[in-house]
Amino acid sequence: MATRGKWLKVLVTGACGFIGSHLVNHLKEKDHFVKAVDIRQESECYMRLRADEFHHADLRNSSSCVLLTKDVDCVYHLAANMGGIGYITSVGAEIMRDNTLMNINVLEACRENCVGTIFYSSSACVYPTYRQQKPTVDPLKESDARPAEPNEYYGWEKLYMEKFMEACQRDFGSGIRIARFHNIYGPYGAYKGGKEKAPAALCRKAALAKDGGLIEVWGDGKQTRSFLYIDDCLRGVDMLIQSDHDKPLNIGSDRLVTIDELAQMIIKISGKNLKIKHDLSKPQGVRGRNADLTLIKKVLGWEPKVSLEEGLEKTYKWILQQVSNER
Repeated sequence: MATRGKWLKVLVTGACGFIGSHLVNHLKEKDHFVKAVDIRQESECYMRLRADEFHHADLRNSSSCVLLTKDVDCVYHLAANMGGIGYITSVGAEIMRDNTLMNINVLEACRENCVGTIFYSSSACVYPTYRQQKPTVDPLKESDARPAEPNEYYGWEKLYMEKFMEACQRDFGSGIRIARFHNIYGPYGAYKGGKEKAPAALCRKAALAKDGGLIEVWGDGKQTRSFLYIDDCLRGVDMLIQSDHDKPLNIGSDRLVTIDELAQMIIKISGKNLKIKHDLSKPQGVRGRNADLTLIKKVLGWEPKVSLEEGLEKTYKWILQQVSNER
């Protein structure tokens, strides 16, 4: 494993993604040498990247992964074919194929090039459907992932990858760190096009709506989630990568809100008089999902600092600016 606290050469995959782009710039602020890679062009990123190197590459190609991981101390593997609930419930085979290819190629390349530490961004989608069938759901502990029954193909792929990383650690001595992200949100991420998550989608709808109008909420609005602001997420990743914890760890919030409550917060931030219209024909995912933070508080001493209201205000302002620019 790479030594903690030292100046490192790191690779961030999925660098044009929401968390990836924030992570690239965050690592540069900490004086690491940062290589960034994405299947998209750098110009397609919402945030201007401060990486030392940017590589446009397809990680489904194993030779690309071998080249990119040479002389690297740590790999932050965030690249994935993914999106919001509308996308991951309608696309199955493509998600599993693309992500499995990328994951195995990156892990094999890290083994070949003796990369010290590999960080993997897993997801709360690994948790079983039978634990998420009512809005007043119990917070999900890391141990709750088994017996397995994820709701989406995306969750099955993430759970398989966690086990594959465990096998690489056992068989090859790989240094692994696994974060199960719970609904990370903030500015500089997808807010339109079908791959955006609920906070960004609702911010966009409120920004576009006329005063006195409506915004659409998928489902009945009573489904519940917890949401974590990007700055808290990055702080959690920092603390995890510097720790000795090599098992999956929740990085999320334990403040449970309904989607209607989330929409009302955003409406209040917008300053508009808007009403909610429910579309019961649209996917809404599991009925309730919340993060248990007992383990991360114990092993890292981490907990969220940014309130949902504060984070949503920053997110709404950025999305409002994008919508205004488009107009």
